[in-house]
Amino acid sequence: MKTSGTIILLICTGLLVGCQSRPPIRTVDQLALERFMGAWYVIASIPTPFEKEAYNGIESYRLAPNGTVETTFTFNKGGFGGPRKVYRARGFIRDPGENTVWDMQFIWPFKAEYRVVYLDQDYTVTVVGRTRRDYVWIMARAPSIPVDDYDRIINLLTEEGYDVSKLIKVPHTPAPRAG
Repeated sequence: MKTSGTIILLICTGLLVGCQSRPPIRTVDQLALERFMGAWYVIASIPTPFEKEAYNGIESYRLAPNGTVETTFTFNKGGFGGPRKVYRARGFIRDPGENTVWDMQFIWPFKAEYRVVYLDQDYTVTVVGRTRRDYVWIMARAPSIPVDDYDRIINLLTEEGYDVSKLIKVPHTPAPRAG
């Protein structure tokens, strides 16, 4: 009886340890919602199943009068000429004042965590992640970022516990050449 009680205790302890969640991924200290609004090119991501094979991915935000964030994600599926996909979601700010942790709702009543983990001073490059470290999005106001900036973000994500080998760069249609 003593042995079986010990085994049950060990199994329960193992299950509890296995069920513990990871510590939340760090966020930026604060973001100005109005400055954050607008279009962001998705530079790279650990994509959700809905956004695999994305080309020309752009995430756009608009602050609604009720304080939520209207979100539109558009991309071409499978190639530059692929079918255009559009997904809409609504962001609910969980930390008013800081504005760095949102719940994103694509389908009622389900909400997904959305954490702004990096934002440069000029509001031109950002990274959105999740505590589970399952998805992440590197985004910018332009369709590309300097290699040094990208490498710095990769280091940040590695330090935060992401498996950066799962990152996929999102191709964008090259800008037409001048002249």
